[in-house]
Amino acid sequence: MSKLKTHKTAVKRFKVSGTGKIMRRKSANNHMFFHKSGAQKRRLDQPAVLSKTEAKRVRRLLAL
Repeated sequence: MSKLKTHKTAVKRFKVSGTGKIMRRKSANNHMFFHKSGAQKRRLDQPAVLSKTEAKRVRRLLAL
């Protein structure tokens, strides 16, 4: 069986943490900042952990 190729856009969007969790960016953090509070903008900057079901699918794309 041949090797799985890495899905390049998935590599750009997801990172694997040191403990093996798959991290993602939060949505709503590109524009329209004037009506968002500072606390909300700081929260949106933090990475989020992908759910277990989604992580299983993304691991195949990352060829892990």
